[in-house]
Amino acid sequence: MINTRALLEPMGSWAWWRSWIQLFIGCAIMGAGFVLFINPYDFVPGGVYGAGIVLHNVFPSVQVGTFGYMFDIPLMIIAVLVFGGQFGARTVVAALFTPGFMNMLTRMVYPDQAAVESLDPALLLGGSLNFTDDLLLACIIGSLVIAVGQALVVRTQATTGGTDIIGMLFQKYLGIKFSTGIFIADSVVVLSGLLVIGFGLGSSEGEGAGWVLTCYSLITIFLASRFLARFLDGASYDKLLFIISEHNDTLKKFIIEDMGRGATYVKARGMYSEQEKDMIFLVVNRKEVRLVQRKVQEIDPRAFFVVTDAYDTYGEGFKPFPEADTIQAQ
Repeated sequence: MINTRALLEPMGSWAWWRSWIQLFIGCAIMGAGFVLFINPYDFVPGGVYGAGIVLHNVFPSVQVGTFGYMFDIPLMIIAVLVFGGQFGARTVVAALFTPGFMNMLTRMVYPDQAAVESLDPALLLGGSLNFTDDLLLACIIGSLVIAVGQALVVRTQATTGGTDIIGMLFQKYLGIKFSTGIFIADSVVVLSGLLVIGFGLGSSEGEGAGWVLTCYSLITIFLASRFLARFLDGASYDKLLFIISEHNDTLKKFIIEDMGRGATYVKARGMYSEQEKDMIFLVVNRKEVRLVQRKVQEIDPRAFFVVTDAYDTYGEGFKPFPEADTIQAQ
């Protein structure tokens, strides 16, 4: 059964109301991103709405959001049967609300049914939002708007269904990693877009139609995923430093007193020399890397200095630990 805990929280709780308001706002923003910046230019950014764009080119009388329902509803039924309580009520609401909002907004921004079927950007809001001559800008803005909406939805511990469910099913029954399953599903959608739109098997005859749209679709997928990760995890990733030096006492004073940071000594032994040494293990933010690098070079030019990404850092001085069941970008 669907996990209805979110629906059963106290009705007077502001947090309860806020999370649902945020969910609907996020779905609306994401839907607007598709309707205003993606659908009119036949970008196919994977997912059920990407598949809807492909099928709309074959059956223009059926809106993209309607195709979203055709994919999402069977997938949600399967997910509820397979995963039961792990499938949240907010995800169901988001998956049902978004396609309907997209259909409604489409009818509002186009003048008539013929325009709704053609999705001609020259007719969108009377031509005031036409990016036909600057598809890259439409691609960037659309990716950003969609990512903002998705981030708001994910922060309420929901998703919009679609290929997320396919990824879950691939992981459960085929042993394929969740992210790999989503990639496979999105790749099939993009390739179908190349076949139908790029090679002209659909009804689209606009000047922008062509295989080059597949390149814009790939750019949209990449940008949307990067924007989403930044919105959820923050724009600045931390850096992990490993330092082996003959002047650890001087470096210790610099790290603790000048930087106000803590660090850890890790026992290390040289493979060739067999000598035991203390290696400094230190996490800093991106801006502090160059500061430490210059100081190490000043103190000990012969030091061994390694910098690597620390994708998530929790604890004092960094991010607080996430609450249980928090959804995070991968």
